Amino acid sequence: MIGHLISHRSFLRPLAALAAVVAALALAGCNTDGGMSPNAKASKPIPAKTLALMEEKHMTKASPMLVRIFKQEAELEVWKKDDSGRYAKLKSFPICRWSGDLGPKVKQGDRQAPEGFYTITPGQMNPNSSYYLAFNIGFPNAYDRANDRDGKFLMIHGDCSSAGCYAMTDEQISEIYALARESFAGGQRAFQIQAYPFHMTAKNLARHRNNPNMAFWKMLKQGNDIFEVSGQEPKVDVCDKHYVFDAEGPAGQPAPRFNPRGQCPVYQMPQEIAAAVAQKERQDDAQVASLVSSGLKTAPIRMATDGGMNRVFLAALGRPPMDGDDSSPALFAEKAPGTIPPYVSPPQPGVKGTLLANAEPMGTPTSPPAKTAIALPPIRPTAVAFVKPPATKPAHTQIAAARPAGTTTANAAHHAATTQVAAAGAGAPAWNATLSSAKLSSKAAAKPAKPVAVHAKKPAKDAQAAKPHGTAFASATSGGFVNGAAPALSTTGFGR
Repeated sequence: MIGHLISHRSFLRPLAALAAVVAALALAGCNTDGGMSPNAKASKPIPAKTLALMEEKHMTKASPMLVRIFKQEAELEVWKKDDSGRYAKLKSFPICRWSGDLGPKVKQGDRQAPEGFYTITPGQMNPNSSYYLAFNIGFPNAYDRANDRDGKFLMIHGDCSSAGCYAMTDEQISEIYALARESFAGGQRAFQIQAYPFHMTAKNLARHRNNPNMAFWKMLKQGNDIFEVSGQEPKVDVCDKHYVFDAEGPAGQPAPRFNPRGQCPVYQMPQEIAAAVAQKERQDDAQVASLVSSGLKTAPIRMATDGGMNRVFLAALGRPPMDGDDSSPALFAEKAPGTIPPYVSPPQPGVKGTLLANAEPMGTPTSPPAKTAIALPPIRPTAVAFVKPPATKPAHTQIAAARPAGTTTANAAHHAATTQVAAAGAGAPAWNATLSSAKLSSKAAAKPAKPVAVHAKKPAKDAQAAKPHGTAFASATSGGFVNGAAPALSTTGFGR
């Protein structure tokens, strides 16, 4: 009898362990009812007005979504696929607060909000955030790591306060979270975030033509243009420390394999997309040239404030719009959407105190972060599969490999009019350093330079305490809904 009981208990132990794992998966994953957690905040339904808007735009709550962020205008857009199979904008959300400056995040402590292309999986959703609700942006991604950029716990969350994050009101993040939850429940395994410094218009590009980040922004613009002309999420890869988009192997050749730090393989874009992107780039370049020749003033290299806030929130606090904010007041309701906490600090003019007319890339002081110039990364050319130009002759860029017969390589179509020199000289407009596709040599260059092995720097320790985001969602499964582990969620602080 005793032996029977021991045997029975031994049999029950693994069953109990299995039940615990199943329970953890249920909490972390998509429940059958479409919710991702029993947490009341995370289970709120999509507002009725938004559901009506979806129906009007021929979308469903289960259809795939995509998020686009524009820092300067402080706007977050949610796009969803309609019944044509293309992405269309569902609605815009004004961003309550973001910190830092225009430009990418470079290191832990620089207070920069990320710019680039990021992927959000169910494992990055956090229903237990101390900032109401949150999801991890996924910084650093493959591009960031290849360029030795570090930071952690960079979020889109509520509470309208930011130190390296994009902060919404609690009401807004509740709706955005619900939209993501329903898309995941509908079968979407991950959605893309496209984070830009500003809307990629000719006017903005002309205003910021002297900014040392222009080469990086032109690279992001390639993905922006693909999205706008195709209505589809651009496929993102990284090689030679650069983003590449919609890359496929030449006809009859296997799919290219990309190494974020290694030399780019030969690849091409689908011909119809490449042609449409090249046409858009020509039109944009012509508009930029016209604006520059008409005397359009350049924007300061550094903003005079720490970060930004959408005009509807600034108006609610009795403040004027931010410099360069061309967003239409009609985009949003007259009343600020959601509750602005009383402790929220709007961008203060003169906080950073330094406007650099001809800034060079620099390291970033971390104390005090709100009163120092924000870091800028070393500028690199945006063309893919090119040999790095010699330091003494930055304008002479050659194609690294001959174009295979019968194929269209990325350097001929994908990167038309987008290559920039590694660094513009002092006072020289970065935009004027752009090489047009007509100026690119079509002949093969000498043997490509061998990539140099670069070791990633160890992330800096975050010495700044903040209130926690809360228990990491899906900690029991590490984001096991898609390939690879999801980025960690903060339990001790939030991104800076």
